[in-house]
Amino acid sequence: MAGDLVQPGERVLRGEGGAGQTTIGLVQLRARQIVGSTYLTALHTGLLRKAGEADRRIDAVATWHTAPYFTDAERAALALVEAVLTANPHGERVPDPLYVEAARHHDPKALTTRTIAIGQVNFFVPLALIGKPVPGVAPADQWT
Repeated sequence: MAGDLVQPGERVLRGEGGAGQTTIGLVQLRARQIVGSTYLTALHTGLLRKAGEADRRIDAVATWHTAPYFTDAERAALALVEAVLTANPHGERVPDPLYVEAARHHDPKALTTRTIAIGQVNFFVPLALIGKPVPGVAPADQWT
């Protein structure tokens, strides 16, 4: 499994069925990269580092398809957020096989948590794209 390439001493937080905070953090980071928000990308990178996530995994989120550092459950979660946030001119964004793959790695509670986390991501996208916050400056200080 790809996640076996995590080196001894690297802290990887996991919850049941891959529903841990790390997976949610990785999903949030990938979403921020997709929508092109430097502020939110920097924020979620910092949060993952603060939680003890390995730098090489954080650095590889943008190229998770080919990076050997992610578990199958994390890959399913990253594929799900990409499908939701990327227009598909050839059909539905989340095809049944992708949902089945995500459900295979995440129990119903974890899959619901993942879906809510993706919805939360979408809530903050307009703030990031319209407000264009600057990394390192509190939003309240930028918009007054």
